[in-house]
Amino acid sequence: MIETFRQWMALMRHQLIPQFPAIARYFVARCATDKVTVSAGHLAYVSLLSLVPFIMVFFTMLSAFPAFAEVRLELQAFIFSNFVPTSGDVLEKYINEFVGNASGMGAVGIGSLVVVALLLIMNIDKTLNTIWRTDKKRPKMFTFAVYWMVITLGPIMMGSSVLVSSYLLGFASYAEEYTPGLGTLLLKTVPSITSTIGFLILYMLVPNARVKFSHAFSGAILATFLFELSKKGFAYYVGNFPSYEVIYGALAVIPILFVWIYLSWIVVLVGAEFTCSIQEVLAPDEKPKALAEE
Repeated sequence: MIETFRQWMALMRHQLIPQFPAIARYFVARCATDKVTVSAGHLAYVSLLSLVPFIMVFFTMLSAFPAFAEVRLELQAFIFSNFVPTSGDVLEKYINEFVGNASGMGAVGIGSLVVVALLLIMNIDKTLNTIWRTDKKRPKMFTFAVYWMVITLGPIMMGSSVLVSSYLLGFASYAEEYTPGLGTLLLKTVPSITSTIGFLILYMLVPNARVKFSHAFSGAILATFLFELSKKGFAYYVGNFPSYEVIYGALAVIPILFVWIYLSWIVVLVGAEFTCSIQEVLAPDEKPKALAEE
């Protein structure tokens, strides 16, 4: 891991920084060609429809493992406090009610929710593979196995990360008297580290193409920076310009959630475009013809 980080630092010094103007121009052209905002709007709409089914399937899988039975509440609090900038408590309350209602459905109803959750993953897969310009298609059984792995292993990975985070924060609280400020530092850095790891896994594993760690890590760093910046900016806007509450009243949480999901998908896709831009500028032979002629 240390050696990989050293390779990334060497890439930054010798290639990314010297060629940053060319990468930036190509990156802007790529975002315009792929219509990132349109794709983000489509994914935001699908995500809003799939939110409750996906969360229900997610926590159902998590509760299937006794070791993570007590982690559910901590995981919910971690997600809504660190990844939803406003109205986190209200959203958590509503989503818990929706999930509770959905859990009372029969086998056919629950099966349909699983299908909806799989459709969300399929749309994400198609969008990222379109960005990577890959024409190769995975076998259908392999594709289904990958989607199912996301649903089954995703909760385990998230639960494990929350357990590790809780351990680190507990250790920081214990060591606070010896190292003042350590607990506050971990509280601020753990969400960013979690986001970076999530973006890195997304950019490396989802595209049906070979993606170098250094390129995916660079895209993940940019996406994490933009995500944290958008969280602060969105929270400031909603807090200081309460137009949604004035217009929609008690229903304001719905457009607020949709706008936030839309901004989040823009960040995800921008990070993917940046990863591809680095890869294609540093390897001109891999540049798509449509952009190569610009």
